[in-house]
Amino acid sequence: MASTETKTVTDAGSVEAGLDALEVVATGRTPFRQTFTSKILPPVVATVVVLVVWQALISFGIVDDPTKLPSPADVGGEFKRAWLEGTLLGYIWTSVSRGLLGFLFALAIGTPLGLLVARVKFVRAAIGPVLSGLQSLPSVAWVPPAVIWLGLDNSMMYAVILLGAVPSIANGLVSGIDQVPPLFLRAGRTMGATGVRGAWHIVLPAALPGYLAGLKQGWAFSWRSLMAAEIIASSPDLGIGLGALLENGRNASSMSMVFEAIFLILFVGIAIDLLIFSPLERWVLRSRGLLVKS
Repeated sequence: MASTETKTVTDAGSVEAGLDALEVVATGRTPFRQTFTSKILPPVVATVVVLVVWQALISFGIVDDPTKLPSPADVGGEFKRAWLEGTLLGYIWTSVSRGLLGFLFALAIGTPLGLLVARVKFVRAAIGPVLSGLQSLPSVAWVPPAVIWLGLDNSMMYAVILLGAVPSIANGLVSGIDQVPPLFLRAGRTMGATGVRGAWHIVLPAALPGYLAGLKQGWAFSWRSLMAAEIIASSPDLGIGLGALLENGRNASSMSMVFEAIFLILFVGIAIDLLIFSPLERWVLRSRGLLVKS
């Protein structure tokens, strides 16, 4: 009898040790060579291929009209001119500061709104379909009424950003909360986590993947809404952001300036994703044991 109990305890200990071993995550630093080949080299190669194909279209006369497709050297010259004039960083900062501030406003409004819609049935029935409809509405549609209501100033820009981003953030949180296992909510109530405490300690952490997806989409809508507003509603009082730069290039029939604005808009979008959202995604995956080093 004693030997059977000892064997059972030993087997249980072996199983526990095996499970602990499965949870061990390698903490050593990734070799630079592996990082270079897996993360740095692919985008560099893709960029080089695009530049080679682009230049080939010009060199072989496939597209010989510079008013339709400027050469990489022409676009590079436009970047150099803006840098030497000291305006390049100003274009970027004007748009990025507006976009990030507007996104923070949208975050402050969309998060409690999403919690309310997800947790109160009457509110979901009343405004849930409206949020979905607003999410599918092109953000450019809000620019004319925002100009009429608020005039040509930064408040108009922020209004367009809010109308574009808040529905995405709220719907992302609603989707995340809908996927929270009911057992988590019952366990939270059993431990006294109800109301605001339950939302902060139980609901939001469990709904984090869906919420983060909503944040990424909300930022995308914020950035696109801002670009639409800057293109349509240009004014000296608003300064020159990336959208205004794009519109100025069109008015001047300068495809080099147009490409400059397009590349800068793309660069900001990629940079925000790499610096903010990708680390957040890795943190969420790692905290759930879904991102481990082999």
